[in-house]
Amino acid sequence: MVKVEDIQNYGKEHLESVAASASNLQSGVQAIATAYGDYAKKSFEDTKSFVEKLSGVKSLDKALEAQTEYARSSYETFVAESQKIAGLYTDLAKQTFKPYEGLVAKFNPASH
Repeated sequence: MVKVEDIQNYGKEHLESVAASASNLQSGVQAIATAYGDYAKKSFEDTKSFVEKLSGVKSLDKALEAQTEYARSSYETFVAESQKIAGLYTDLAKQTFKPYEGLVAKFNPASH
């Protein structure tokens, strides 16, 4: 038989889990937004540097060399930042749902 105290305790635990999950979600989203902002700033600075370098080039060979270097560097930065941000999304998902593990374990017959 279910007791009123059990229902109240479940409600309290659920509320605490929701609050913890919301806190984790907020900090995770903030970290992701910061990472996107940092990447955008770096990309802008790299592009600005490339344009300055390209404007001082006197030959076609040097222009192609600068373009190739910029393309390689941009691609490497994109891949690295994408992996970093994907990791932040993974961490966000794990941390957001972590508070619910205890509640799920209570009602999962396989865990008893």
